[in-house]
Amino acid sequence: MPSYAYFQKQFMPLPDAKMGVMTHALHYGTAIFEGIRGNWNSPKKQMYLFRMREHYERLARGCRVMKMNLAYSVDELCRITVEMAQKCGFKEDIYVRPLAYKSSQALGVRLHNLEDDFLVFAFPWGPYLDKDKVHCCISSWQRPGDNVNPPQIKSTGIYVNNALAKTEAIENGYDEAIMLTPDGHVSEGSGENIFLVEQGKLVTPAVYNNILKGITRDTVIELALKELGLTVMERPIDRSELYTAEECFLTGTAAHLTPVSEVDHRKVGDGEIGPITKKLQEIYADVIRGNNSKYLDWCTPVYK
Repeated sequence: MPSYAYFQKQFMPLPDAKMGVMTHALHYGTAIFEGIRGNWNSPKKQMYLFRMREHYERLARGCRVMKMNLAYSVDELCRITVEMAQKCGFKEDIYVRPLAYKSSQALGVRLHNLEDDFLVFAFPWGPYLDKDKVHCCISSWQRPGDNVNPPQIKSTGIYVNNALAKTEAIENGYDEAIMLTPDGHVSEGSGENIFLVEQGKLVTPAVYNNILKGITRDTVIELALKELGLTVMERPIDRSELYTAEECFLTGTAAHLTPVSEVDHRKVGDGEIGPITKKLQEIYADVIRGNNSKYLDWCTPVYK
């Protein structure tokens, strides 16, 4: 089934959406992206875009940091994305990739005096970490601070850092990397936020630990509080806490909620999926597919 893109202010087949080799964003990482999941609900024959509005609100904030003139309101971006997903017509899980970018055919390191544009496309994509549970390592690559490359925005340029960490992990026989802050505290994975369970409490790095304030992270915190009545602590986490935690899992739009069974060849708990992780996985899976009426406002249906 062909996929579609919204590109240069029109819908077109995805293979036809091409840009010039001098596009500024290609050379300098001057773009802001998001990842939005479309989750297929087979019994309902419906695709639900999960927390699309929050993704576009974050994209708009990133555009302000990058001095981009985003020509669309959040409402308009949502409407365009639903229409694009309808044209694609997929009946399986998809990944939606919006991109706001410096579109000028011009070289030179800067953000000013450049044109800006927006595109979005979708394609079928299953689990990002395609395992029941993953083995992680502490990366030698650190997560940069806000005055180096702001980690609170999803700029394409910063993801060189993530790519270095991910490939180092894979080439050393792991599934995923965990990056630390320059002062040695746990920050996040190469494409995910991280949670620990300690003494029955949920613990996750604070925003000032150079993390992306993930939308899946926010979702899990809310579900842990409302559905399981857990205490959730956002605070600095020492590296050694990864080795002594009862449970550990990663969260992200692409990765959903993925259990961690080992860190640096040390088992997390008994090396299996922990009870709190499993409960949150089950609740989250229902919520994103529109099967929990309490959270339907997070789910935008694609098909009429």
